[in-house]
Order: sequence, then structure tokens, then C-alpha cells
Amino acid sequence: MMLPNYKEARKRQKVDYKTIKYKIDNKYINSFNNKTYFIKTYGCQMNEHDSENISAMIEELGFKKIEDYEKADLVILNTCSIRENAHNKAFGMLGRLKHIKETKNSNLIIGLCGCMAQEEGVIDQILNDYRFVNFVFGTHNLYELPIILDKTIKEEKQVIEVYPKEKDLVEGMPVKRDKSYKAYVNIIYGCDKFCTYCIVPYTRGSQRSRKKEDIIDEVKTLVKEGYKEVTLLGQNVNAYGKDLYKEYGLGELLEDVSKTNIKRVRFMTSHPWDFTDSMIDTISKYKNIMPSIHLPIQSGSSKILKLMGRRYTKESYLELFNKIKEKIDNVSISTDIIVGFPNETEEDFKETLDICEYCKFDNAFTFIYSKRENTPAAKLIDEVSLEEKEERLQRLNNVVNKYFLENNKKLIGSEVLVLTEGISEKKDMYYGYTETNKLVNFTGENINFGDIVKVEILEAKTWSLDGHVK
Repeated sequence: MMLPNYKEARKRQKVDYKTIKYKIDNKYINSFNNKTYFIKTYGCQMNEHDSENISAMIEELGFKKIEDYEKADLVILNTCSIRENAHNKAFGMLGRLKHIKETKNSNLIIGLCGCMAQEEGVIDQILNDYRFVNFVFGTHNLYELPIILDKTIKEEKQVIEVYPKEKDLVEGMPVKRDKSYKAYVNIIYGCDKFCTYCIVPYTRGSQRSRKKEDIIDEVKTLVKEGYKEVTLLGQNVNAYGKDLYKEYGLGELLEDVSKTNIKRVRFMTSHPWDFTDSMIDTISKYKNIMPSIHLPIQSGSSKILKLMGRRYTKESYLELFNKIKEKIDNVSISTDIIVGFPNETEEDFKETLDICEYCKFDNAFTFIYSKRENTPAAKLIDEVSLEEKEERLQRLNNVVNKYFLENNKKLIGSEVLVLTEGISEKKDMYYGYTETNKLVNFTGENINFGDIVKVEILEAKTWSLDGHVK
């Protein structure tokens, strides 16, 4: 049994991480033929991509995917730890699975992985109150799933294998992508920023960049397979290359990925501290790098930003924001904002509202502060009542929603390029996203998923646009 350890997870030291090649032992292949599995994913795009790797490994073992977890032989929860709500959802799901195991399928195999698995408190709960969970593995040993699952079956006891520290980088892991026209590509793992409210540096480990050659080769393969769009992923993509190269970062990588002739390139998530002029110049130069940037501000108050450990001020954020707007044509900028951080006064909150009035963000993900175990912010005295936090969130949403609609209305009558992703919930329309990452529901004929089509915008709503293919 290996258990997570916050003290070890916090350590940062210069390490030359090796790159190893994924290989599955032949004895595991098709060892679970005629068995079914269900995977539930919580959290960010990194987790979604991890689930694509998990699905591929499980299917190499012979499992077939089904959409009804009540009928599955194996259920895996790939979890998120960024907010308390994600915790509650995962534990709620475990409760439902316990009921199924007790009343319908005593042979049900239950596994938990992802960021929650790297938390000491979560593992304590699993050991004490969730003994029916068959196995747990962490973010650092995803590639060992076939071994862990085999061990679970043979030993017939709870297996917990969670590395407290990150290990070597693993290339060549199998992947079962959710879509055949857009793909996630990891470029860097982990984070060294240690924002005071964030648990990710503990659950995902030190920053480790993939070699540029491996990334570019993966994108070239996707181009050959007909993919239209790639999203370069990392907990902090802007830090790419700092641990590997002297003069090669995300700006240079974006240029090289652009030259593979993939139709669309996106990246997320960006930390303002690491956003370089080289990145801005590259984005503005290459038309297949989408002019859509997610740039979390978190708060408009420099005092709160300092307490958050964000390493920038309100003024430096605005300087970067203005530079991006000036140099990148037709750029859209989205953000993340936390309200109710400990010691946030009404004046601090009003500064956040002022920033939103100035920036007029195209999208924003807004949250009430969520205390995370063992983070520095968890030790701060929080004198802001939940009622006040909820009231501030509502006021904030009123402001940002106003500009979402205002920005969308500017597109009425224009023609935009949309990557077709599926059938809209309205059933009689397609849906897809513009180059600036705006959701469009549209009508048209003879359209296939993955087609990039020109759509005339006819109607604007707060969260989406309606149109028709020209």
C-alpha cells in the first residue's frame, strides 16, 4: 500500500525526469473479455484526457464501455479536488455505488482515481468508511492501472497505490479519444505556483514538460488522422519548457504546432505571471492559433491577489490584458473569479466588479471561495458570511452576464467559422464553437461532425449564438 503525503508533495527540487515508454504486459490483454465498464469524470480538461487514457487501457484488458453504471462490472470515478462541491459529488456517487453493490451486484468492482486520490484526508475516509471501494490510484501512476486492477482481483482486498511524489514522464500511453475531430494534448504536468487556495500543486506534483518533439509528433499524427483541432493542456501551460529548455517556451511551441497545419490550435490554462510577449506575437502571427485566451484574474483587488499568492497585481494584469487586446485581432478573453476569499472586504469586491466593467470579459467562471485541506488559505480567519458571499456572487454574475450578451450581440449579422461538434439540445440544430470559442447553435444541410462551416449569426443570447450556414 502506498499513501499520499502532503509534506512530500510540497517538495520542489531540481530533478531530471526520465521519459519512459508505456508498455502493457501481454498477460493482461483481454483478461477481462465480456466485462463492461463505466467511467465518471469530474473536473478539468486534464481529467477528461486522463479518462481517455483510462478507457483505452481498460479496453485493452477486454472491457466494453457502457453508459449505464448500474449495469457495469467495473465503475471508475476520475475525481477533482479543486472545490468542495466536486468532493461532495464524488462521495455521493460512491454512496450510490455502495447501494448497487449491496443490493444488485455484489461483484461490482469500484475504483477511484484522480486528484482526490492524492489527498491524505480522502484516503483516510476511504480506509475508514468506504471499505467497499476496491482500489484507488493517483495522478502519478495512471499508467499502472492494468497492474492495479489485476492485483485487486487476485488479492481480493482493497488496493491503494498512490505515489506521494511525481515519477517519470510516460509517453505512448493508449488513448480512446471522445471525438474524432478535436483532441487534447498534454504538454506539461503539475504546477509550482502554490496559490494559497489551491491544492493542485499537491495533487499534480512538480512542473514537468514533455519534450517538444513528442508533442509535435503527436499533433502530426492527429493531423494525419483527420483531426481539425488540438487543445494544448497543462495546469499552467505558460510555464511550458522552463524545466527543459533555456530559450524555448510556449510561444515557440505554439509556432511549431501551428506549422503542422492543424486547422485549429488552442491552449489552457494560462497563468498571467508567465504570459510572455513571445506568446502574444505568435498568436497574432498564425491564423490557426485561435484568438481565444483564458486568463484567470481571480480577484480585482491587489490586496486579495497577494493573499492568494498570485504573483501579480491588478495593474500588471490590466497591462497584460491591454497588450493582448491591442496585438491580437478579434481576441476574446475569458477568466476565473473567486468571491468571498478570506479577508475580502466590500471594497475589495467592488474592485473586482470594476475590473469586470473595464475588461468586459467574453466569458467568466465565477465561484465562491472553497477551503481546501492543508492549503495556506485554509488557515486564514474567514469572517465573510456565506450569505454575503452568495450575494456577492449574484452581483458579480449580473455584471459579467451583461457583457457576455453585449459582446455576443456585436456578432449579429456577421459570418463566423464554426467547428461542428454535434446535434444541439434543440434537436433540430447543430452546435459548435467559433474561433473565439463562442457556442453557436445553427441550421444547415449536408453537414458532418468535424466540418468547419461558415455561419451567419442571426440571434445573440447570453451564453450562445444562433445562426444558419451560408
